[in-house]
Amino acid sequence: MPFRRYRTLTPRSSLYAAATFYLSLLFVASSHSLEEAPEHPGSKVYQQHCAVCHDRPEETRAPSFDTLTQMTAGTITAALTSGKMVAQGNALNITQRSDLVGFLTAETEGDEWIASMRCDKSPARAINYDEVSVRGFGFDLRNQRNLTAAQAGFEGTELNQIELAWVMAFPGVTGMRSQPAIVDNMMYLPVAENAKVYAIDLENPESPCVHWVYESGSILRSGAAFGEQKNGRKIIAINDYNAAVHVIDATTGERLWKEQLGQFKLSLGTGTPAIHDGVVYVPVSQNEIMQGAIESYVCCSTHGMVVALDATSGERLWEAHTMEDAKPVRDRGDGQMLWGPSGAPIWNSPVIDDKRGLLYVGTGEATSAPAHKHTDAILAIELKTGKIVWSFQATANDIFLAGCAYRKTLNCEDDTVYLDVDFGASLILAEQANGKDILLGGQKSGTLWALDPDASLKEGKGIVQWQAQFGEGSPGGGIHWGIATDGNQVYAPINRAYPRGTKGPEKPGIHAVTLKDGKRQWTYQTQPNCDGPRANYVINCKNRLGFSGAPTIIEGAVVTGSIDGRLFGFDVKTGETLFEFNTAREFESINGIKARGGSIDNATIVATNGLLLVQSGYALFNQTPGNVLLAFKPSKK
Repeated sequence: MPFRRYRTLTPRSSLYAAATFYLSLLFVASSHSLEEAPEHPGSKVYQQHCAVCHDRPEETRAPSFDTLTQMTAGTITAALTSGKMVAQGNALNITQRSDLVGFLTAETEGDEWIASMRCDKSPARAINYDEVSVRGFGFDLRNQRNLTAAQAGFEGTELNQIELAWVMAFPGVTGMRSQPAIVDNMMYLPVAENAKVYAIDLENPESPCVHWVYESGSILRSGAAFGEQKNGRKIIAINDYNAAVHVIDATTGERLWKEQLGQFKLSLGTGTPAIHDGVVYVPVSQNEIMQGAIESYVCCSTHGMVVALDATSGERLWEAHTMEDAKPVRDRGDGQMLWGPSGAPIWNSPVIDDKRGLLYVGTGEATSAPAHKHTDAILAIELKTGKIVWSFQATANDIFLAGCAYRKTLNCEDDTVYLDVDFGASLILAEQANGKDILLGGQKSGTLWALDPDASLKEGKGIVQWQAQFGEGSPGGGIHWGIATDGNQVYAPINRAYPRGTKGPEKPGIHAVTLKDGKRQWTYQTQPNCDGPRANYVINCKNRLGFSGAPTIIEGAVVTGSIDGRLFGFDVKTGETLFEFNTAREFESINGIKARGGSIDNATIVATNGLLLVQSGYALFNQTPGNVLLAFKPSKK
């Protein structure tokens, strides 16, 4: 990369300003022309410190180089100083960091649009806080991801003809990953990269307005959770990149408190909190799976946890750790010790089982030996004490570091199944036709597990009722971010059915199985669509077409998206395709920001007041970036 254009750095937010002051980022290139210039000094920094991961995005899960160049200086600076890339950032001096940020970032639009879209009602309209349709990741505390026609404002089968109502875009953003909470047509939308939560009023579905904006000062990662303090105050809770929970007044957007939860430097906040009976329950994951394959990094000591906090004060009530603290295990071959056990991060949002006084979460892989029994497992935790009362391990000895697949280092283990088949998807507690509950868990192995919560509690271990298998799965899915149920069937999207380079009868798509016994009712297997502009717009269009994000049920239909940017609706009874819409393209936005859709991933599909709301764009795993919130409505034709 011998030549690079100079780019102008322009302050766009308080986050950028603070980061700029902290790093003394004084590089301004406004005097340079846009002709080809001598090699930018940041190019060498990138090649020495970043290219090994960002030039191999499919293997390392890192955003590609092209995606990095679409981010703002504030986003990259925050990642290097307090976010996911802090270890790499610490290895750079101030000049190197300045050069790197200047090399990567481009000038983007600012936040002037917010003022032009402010709600003009004074005082603000009264919100009926009893009308909660999306409380958190799973919509209800059982995580079923099921909306009634009354909650959505339309029946799912009306989606056989849809039209685009409007598009809202967010500047300097390459990924839309965070599900909003919805209360009385007020949407509380976190946008991860720009570190903001937007309260968007959809009372008039044709003309949304911005009620308030919360600036977190740190990159956000989870969805929004709605609940209340014991004094009745309504709150929103968000989990940020650094495993800190932010609790916000739902009416004003004022921060009430913030609590740092992570026990380790590489602790990470990913799962959406759950709020119940005046307590905020927050899952904690970790980033050591990415750092551990770096030769200079001594691996591994981080593990997952759930923290319960008083919703009013932020006081820590208890911590439930997935394992004991790591200890030195053996010399890794250079005089430095490998540490273990480690791993079992919790990527998903908790299920609240008020009937049994339990909370359920799924865990991820081990990152060093010995692989703990709580890795790739389902855990049942007492709501009052944080005690783990039973567990079920689906896959043993799954020790995984992302880089070990392509470059062997001293931290890489030989004695491992090396699958990375964690429970990334949030669990579901559902009621069967016979009145008995069933606990569902989707695993990246391509396995859908159904456990008996009563028998499991009685026996002190997970008791499997049935399981359904959809291929062998892979690190990128199997079942990746979520499943859904309407009480009759379970809907399991499949991102990748087999490890890369292998084949089998299953393909990416979505499966509907009976809740009672897991018998398959229908399957949709997706096929590539690279017609016209999509061939060049969608990254790796012919091969990246799985269903990775969590599906959403709207009475009579299940709606889901693919990582090649297509949105689908299916009839829940027959599997018939009700609609298909290509979001991987450019749009005209109502707020004047340049808008482009991309991959649909994580958990981004909700509905309210007659609108189907979908976020498009996801830059990780070498997927197609984007920055849009799309609003659809059933066509009246």
